[in-house]
Amino acid sequence: MRVEDLQQITVLGAGQMGHQIAMLCALGGFETVIQDINEPALKSAESILQDIMNRWVSKGRLSAEEKESAFKRLRFTSNFEDAVRNTDFVIEAVVEKLEVKRDVFAKLDELAPPHAVFASNSSTIVNSLIASETGRPDKVVNMHFFFPPLVMDCVEVVMSEKTSEETAQLAMDICKKINRTAVLLKKEISGFIANRILGALQKEALNLYEQGIADFKDIDIICKKALNHPIGPFELMDLSGIDVGYYVSEQRYKETGNPEDKPAACIEEKVNQGHLGRKTGQGWYTYKKEGVKS
Repeated sequence: MRVEDLQQITVLGAGQMGHQIAMLCALGGFETVIQDINEPALKSAESILQDIMNRWVSKGRLSAEEKESAFKRLRFTSNFEDAVRNTDFVIEAVVEKLEVKRDVFAKLDELAPPHAVFASNSSTIVNSLIASETGRPDKVVNMHFFFPPLVMDCVEVVMSEKTSEETAQLAMDICKKINRTAVLLKKEISGFIANRILGALQKEALNLYEQGIADFKDIDIICKKALNHPIGPFELMDLSGIDVGYYVSEQRYKETGNPEDKPAACIEEKVNQGHLGRKTGQGWYTYKKEGVKS
């Protein structure tokens, strides 16, 4: 299948990644369906996207006509079968748990057309672990967008041994059409490239914090001032969601059995407390309308 042949892209999951990926697809000219079992999540996603696109229009990044056309190409639904029965390409953006993704892909394989290609936005789970739930492993690939997708210009496209060259090329071509820089990885590895490098930094930051070497705020300051990072590792955990990092570490530990890959104790504590970062108003920092307070 060629990118010119795509009639519909479906994005599964209306969370902080899914709704922005769907908007990118609609802006890129694709008829796009965004599906989530949670109706309030769909309504919230639509409201957030309207606000973001209105800001783009006010800043001259987008015309009012372009915004209106993009939203005409974007449809929201809670009905899974309706979302996938006529789709050509699916981007899965559900919770970062292997068993959930496997269930989703098994259901996809049953309900989506035989020609449809499946991509996972997973930040760490290699597609071979979920493609095995389908009868089309050659049509399964990773497309790892970075948060927030409407801002970050990078996608890691990752092949397994069974992913076909045609599938990988289609994913790369979609990225080009939605104006994102794609990098192709022809060999799987948990965490891919960016998250393995970032994970090493965050692991050391957490280690220094748990040893009492420095407070998390000071570690963030040093990374920003001395290393010229735009955001500190603890601020980044809050931004992306502390639970996301927790699930990533859990999954890697399941794969490796290495105790060093287990989630840090302080991360597990925050997840148990429900302090997941910006999305809950409390993580490493406290978030209120007037700004960030430690």
